[in-house]
Amino acid sequence: MGDPAVLVLGRAVRRAEVPGLCARLRELASRDAQGGPVVVDVGAVRAPDLAVLEALARLRLTARRLGRRIRLRGASGELRALLARAGLDAVLPAADLPGGEGVDGVEAGGQAEEGEEAGGVQEGVERGDPAA
Repeated sequence: MGDPAVLVLGRAVRRAEVPGLCARLRELASRDAQGGPVVVDVGAVRAPDLAVLEALARLRLTARRLGRRIRLRGASGELRALLARAGLDAVLPAADLPGGEGVDGVEAGGQAEEGEEAGGVQEGVERGDPAA
């Protein structure tokens, strides 16, 4: 089997870059007849933020629509912690961690019981919100 397709993210990812990254992933996936996961190298990402999370989630969605998976390579502890806090660690596994290759398209999901919030959703009150 050949080397996997690799998409490399830069030090910082801006929201405006996400469509281009998704287009690049589609291009890489179309050239790789093996059909295996596309590796997203995040080793250069220094300050993971919501833009990085959005990019990774959209890349995962793009790959899934193509019948592919993505694996993260070089994820820092800070990025892994952010993915875990966002609930994305199960669907964006790290290829360079033990067990990372074995996770295959796990979906967080299920339905909340009637009258209950979906798992992982917490209701909060912000200043200025009228009292319920």
